[in-house]
Amino acid sequence: MTADVLVIGSGAAGLTAALNLAEKHSVAVVAKGALGEGATSWAQGGIAAVLEEGDSFEAHVNDTMIAGAGLNDRKVVEHVVSEAPHAIARLIELGVPFATEGDALHLTREGGHSHRRIVHVADATGYAIQQALEEAAAKHPNITLVPDMVAIDLITGRHAAHFSTSGAVHGLYAYNRKKKRVETLTGRATILATGGAGRAYLYSTAPRGATGDGIAMAWRAGCRISNMEFMQFHPTCLYNLQVKNFLITEAVRGEGGQLKLPPGVKGAGTRFMPRFDERAELAPRDIVARAIDHEIKRLGLDYVHLDISHRDEDFIRSHFPNIYEKLLALGIDITREPIPVVPAQHYTCGGVVVDLDGRTDSAGLYAAGEVTQSGLHGANRLASNSLLECLVFGEAAAKHIAEHWNDLPDVPAIRAWDESRVTDSDEEVVIAQTWGEIRRFMWNYVGIVRTTKRLERAKRRIDMLRQEVQEYYAHFRVTPDLIELRNLVEVADLIVRSALNRHESRGLHYTIDYPDQLAKPKDTVLVP
Repeated sequence: MTADVLVIGSGAAGLTAALNLAEKHSVAVVAKGALGEGATSWAQGGIAAVLEEGDSFEAHVNDTMIAGAGLNDRKVVEHVVSEAPHAIARLIELGVPFATEGDALHLTREGGHSHRRIVHVADATGYAIQQALEEAAAKHPNITLVPDMVAIDLITGRHAAHFSTSGAVHGLYAYNRKKKRVETLTGRATILATGGAGRAYLYSTAPRGATGDGIAMAWRAGCRISNMEFMQFHPTCLYNLQVKNFLITEAVRGEGGQLKLPPGVKGAGTRFMPRFDERAELAPRDIVARAIDHEIKRLGLDYVHLDISHRDEDFIRSHFPNIYEKLLALGIDITREPIPVVPAQHYTCGGVVVDLDGRTDSAGLYAAGEVTQSGLHGANRLASNSLLECLVFGEAAAKHIAEHWNDLPDVPAIRAWDESRVTDSDEEVVIAQTWGEIRRFMWNYVGIVRTTKRLERAKRRIDMLRQEVQEYYAHFRVTPDLIELRNLVEVADLIVRSALNRHESRGLHYTIDYPDQLAKPKDTVLVP
């Protein structure tokens, strides 16, 4: 298959890029599973934008810098924040039904923000945005939507009929789930919009497909990867043995929800956040997650309580309809009782290094969204800046491709995928076992609170598993599970190496061995 531009990933970043390119170019949007299975659909909170009287771009920039512990690139933060109102206007044009109050958009507040500036669709903003973007893309004659294609590797000059070391990217090899075969997809430009690497952890709010594919592929293709040690843990994921990965949005705390100790311990029913930070429940996520983790470990708890039942019943139902319905079906009435919550991995703040135009180190390769390290989030992402990043960088990448079309590398003749020396796997159990092993030790050794000893233990295990996976990959035909496992080992290694490199505690990276912050913030950059 060939198109002018290949977009890998069908969430907010990928579809925004596709819609901006499709006026002049043919675009193929490649999705790993169904189109709406990425992280965008799961985003409950909303999009941060300066729209309230009394708020300012400067305040939004400062809030972002404070949350990011000063590691953000100020120029990038200023650019993204100033583009936010335009991004919201584009979504309204596409028909996203944002909540309103009178004639204005209703704005809510989340942790780390000094003003109300979160534009939302009740508590299911991401889903509404995904639907609107998908609908627009499906209608566009220049966009081809290609679901059920699992990306394996980016195609570079090494895969050309005439071998080249130029480092340029010409497309990708992907496994077609329906036809059960590997296909070659080429384009003059390729945009990575593949999301994060949350599934490297045992507990994560990330969708099933968040296995760091884009980060691993870009690394193998020769791109720098940065700040992978900054894994954001969402403080409040529902604790329920039947339901995995259900997030309780930050906005519950923004609207007065309180974190309390559960029954059966000393101080049951009392708030604990004021002991950790003067902003209490509205402190940035890293502080709240560490506080919950501290109380769980100190008291030997399974969970803590998040309680908003003191607010008016109608208010709760109208503001959080999806959470109310979902929990009611599980026997929890949030208008009358608290919600059991635990922290869970939530967002990958590091990733592929990009500039303001979404360009990576490889000619012809761009990236946008959670797969990147753009300089926006620094050491900790501010709530509701993630969808904003997708929209701004998706558009920026598209704009740069369109304006520099003639400078992009030509696509050479590419060799077809070679399966002549492999056989079908004889022991799929290896994949499940290794996957489980990685997620467990990443949770226990590379979690919310770290030590050098734990990180070194994790590194030894990764080195051993990596060798096993490489051997397995060399001998057997690829399957979706094997492709994901290969990427998962790669990103776990990048996370641990980055964490071992940082000899301080900053933002999301908290280590007992280096509790202080260094005077000068510096990115961790890994070079292939």
